[in-house]
Amino acid sequence: MNLKAAKLDASELALIDRAREGDRHAFGELVLRYRKRVVNLVYRMCGDAETAQDMAQETFVRAWKHLPNYRPRSAFISWLYRIATNATLDMLRRERETLDVDELPLAAAGKSVEASMEAKDRAELVQQAVLSLPPASRSVLILREYEALSYREIAETLGIPTGTVMSRLSYARVRLSQILEPYLKEAIL
Repeated sequence: MNLKAAKLDASELALIDRAREGDRHAFGELVLRYRKRVVNLVYRMCGDAETAQDMAQETFVRAWKHLPNYRPRSAFISWLYRIATNATLDMLRRERETLDVDELPLAAAGKSVEASMEAKDRAELVQQAVLSLPPASRSVLILREYEALSYREIAETLGIPTGTVMSRLSYARVRLSQILEPYLKEAIL
């Protein structure tokens, strides 16, 4: 479901209204609708499945607490993404744990590996490269490339100007190209 369709979803608005009135079952329905998407977003930001589950739970706790502040001028999922992104960035800032891409284990060069293993290795390499980006650039890249949000939707989700979205996305793409360039050359040879 794209975000514009989500804005107009009458059943979602009814659930939100009921949840605002304290109906936990209605809020539970919203959690069921969006939990997987929130977990996936957080996982792409932090690279740890357990942390993604914890942060998704934190996202929905914050959403429940701040539900009276939600205004349906933007899609509910955008609002959830904003909460999830902020919560994850807060957690990442607290941890200050950075990954050194040079220390990550890579598949041994020259060994024949099944195509599925090569694809898995490439996916892990890209994930590690994405995780090495600064959190602000990483969140913009993930929302654009993995969640397929428009620049405007990303700007709304993160509460930043569209120009900032474009510059962070440009930086993230250039940086990923730089990180992955040696591995891309190796794959071509």
